Amino acid sequence: MNADILKERAQQYQEEMVAIRRHLHRHPELSYQEKETTNFIIQKLEELGIPVDRPLETGCVGILEGDQSSDQVIALRADIDALPITETGEHKREFLSENEGVAHCCGHDGHTANLLGAAHILSDADVREEIKGTVLLIFQPGEETLPGGGRLLCETGYLQEKGVDVIFGLHTNPNLSPGQIGLRKGPLMARPDEFEIEIIGQGGHAASPHEAIDPVVMAAQVVEQLQTIVSRSVNPTDHAVVTVGKISGGSAYNIIPEKVEMLGTVRTFSAETADLIKRRMESIVKGVTEAGGGDYTFAFNYGYPAVQNSDWATDIVIDTASELLGAENVEQMEVPIMAGEDFAFYQQHFPGVFFFLGSGGEESGSVYPWHHPKYNIDEACFTSGAALMASLVFQPLPSS
Repeated sequence: MNADILKERAQQYQEEMVAIRRHLHRHPELSYQEKETTNFIIQKLEELGIPVDRPLETGCVGILEGDQSSDQVIALRADIDALPITETGEHKREFLSENEGVAHCCGHDGHTANLLGAAHILSDADVREEIKGTVLLIFQPGEETLPGGGRLLCETGYLQEKGVDVIFGLHTNPNLSPGQIGLRKGPLMARPDEFEIEIIGQGGHAASPHEAIDPVVMAAQVVEQLQTIVSRSVNPTDHAVVTVGKISGGSAYNIIPEKVEMLGTVRTFSAETADLIKRRMESIVKGVTEAGGGDYTFAFNYGYPAVQNSDWATDIVIDTASELLGAENVEQMEVPIMAGEDFAFYQQHFPGVFFFLGSGGEESGSVYPWHHPKYNIDEACFTSGAALMASLVFQPLPSS
């Protein structure tokens, strides 16, 4: 399919994608609660004459059939859920969230609008007649919350029954400009595991610490020692992060509390490294509390796998994007990032590529990181994003 035609169609549907994105931004829904979002997406797909399946309670899959003499099945994925966050931002004043405490501050509204834009392009008669096999348009719920909508969808067996050959997904990125993408072969994003620690002491008066067992002091020692795990227990050639994100305990300035609770995350690229860190963490917590005369509870919750891009499929994205956007706009990243993504679950079953779509821009205020209350996207990214997703449908696969 001619790349110039796809770029022209993406430009043609730009206003529609912007309108869709802003509607979704005004009406965000949390993970697994995306009922109105799902209904809206289904309505848009049906208007395009695209049949829809619903393997899960929320989210859906649009089915675009081309020349059925080919059994090729390519999947394109977008996530649809929002975050439990109150957004701010002058650049979003015209379409701020109308659902209190919920907002699209990670770009999933943009992902959904972008894939619906690709659906527009692919459903045009002259484009659709060039499609070989089947295209699945996956609008996935629950990316932000365990167990992950990607995992749940894979567990239904729906995609396996469809015979998916390869799957592509993207995420907006404010560190790249519209018209640019970023990706790499192999590990791209980390596995985000979570931990919960409770340090149990014995409460008392702050003026008589010798009559109490202070969990605050023990917690401070635990936090400090946890930071030695990566530097002293993990192979220096491995990427790993241990972060305590929340500490809570105590009720007044003159009371030693009974306990202190801590929550945090561990980021790695292998189950082996995650298991090593888990063991070292509990060993530290046990040692500190025993030495301090206290007790503890420890829970380590395994999250998403690491995103691992298939070599040959990554080459397809690089080649396609180079032709469509120019090779100078395709950044082949030297190192992975430590954020996580449940797109990794698809890659446990099918070859797949996840890449970053440039969405940064000063004028749009798209300068803030993911999950920031002011997170925004430069909507100019849709013309390149929708055209690229549509273009991937027409690339020959190794087996074809």
